[in-house]
Amino acid sequence: MTARIDAVFARCRAEGRAALVTYVMAGDPDPETSLKVLEALPKAGADIVEFGLPFTDPMADGPAIQAAGLRALGAGQDLRGTLDLVRRFRAGDARTPVVLMGYYNPIHTYGVPRFLEDAQAAGIDGLIVVDLPPEEDEELCLPALEKGLAFIRLATPTTDAQRLPAVLANTAGFVYYVSITGVTGTATPDFGRVSQAVARIRAHTELPVVVGFGVKTGAHAAEIARGADGVVVGSALVDALARSLGEGDRAGDGTVEAVASLVRELAQGVRSAAQVPTEAPAGA
Repeated sequence: MTARIDAVFARCRAEGRAALVTYVMAGDPDPETSLKVLEALPKAGADIVEFGLPFTDPMADGPAIQAAGLRALGAGQDLRGTLDLVRRFRAGDARTPVVLMGYYNPIHTYGVPRFLEDAQAAGIDGLIVVDLPPEEDEELCLPALEKGLAFIRLATPTTDAQRLPAVLANTAGFVYYVSITGVTGTATPDFGRVSQAVARIRAHTELPVVVGFGVKTGAHAAEIARGADGVVVGSALVDALARSLGEGDRAGDGTVEAVASLVRELAQGVRSAAQVPTEAPAGA
């Protein structure tokens, strides 16, 4: 199923721009609203969707995503329900890649073989499991690759030259560069350093390199898009959703639009940084 991911980056390269990757938490603030948000993302300009798996101990996530996970868990969201939301999304969208992002515990509890079968049947394209290092590839990474699911690895500012080959070894789909040290949504990246880091990673892989953590606005997205193959935005979208909620964390009439309007701003930022592809000289 990596074909959908590959197709997105091919289209974006043809348009001379980076891809916009958007993250939202499955089941936040409730399953039905979550499905509407998921359906709205591509229509607003998202190229790839990361769908968060709610978990009680999200160690790599900041306050916004932690709160989103608690809202989703409080609404009864679980892994089975998350796969069902993707299955329902696929009934109306066969083009947009969906990557599940989260932690290994819910997958382990569900059972890896059954999870991979059900994820493939639901229309999942890839996995980002932040607490499974390369040394544990036999747990999930290699079985996922055998099923045709991309296993997307994270590189960070502390991933040095000795560690990078292990990080890249079984990565598929794209490489996710974490632009800051720390948890999600807590700082703004140093755009110059990010560009240098992307260039360093590109020297070791032909996979697209996307950048996330700390991107909050269309202007931020444009800065990252000038040097990366993709831009990931998560906490800012989760915050936009949270601000739209009413008493008891209930969705309001403007909840879906609160997320969609920010995605439109981000998509405009990414597209504003596009470089018109140059044509080869005649006879070349």
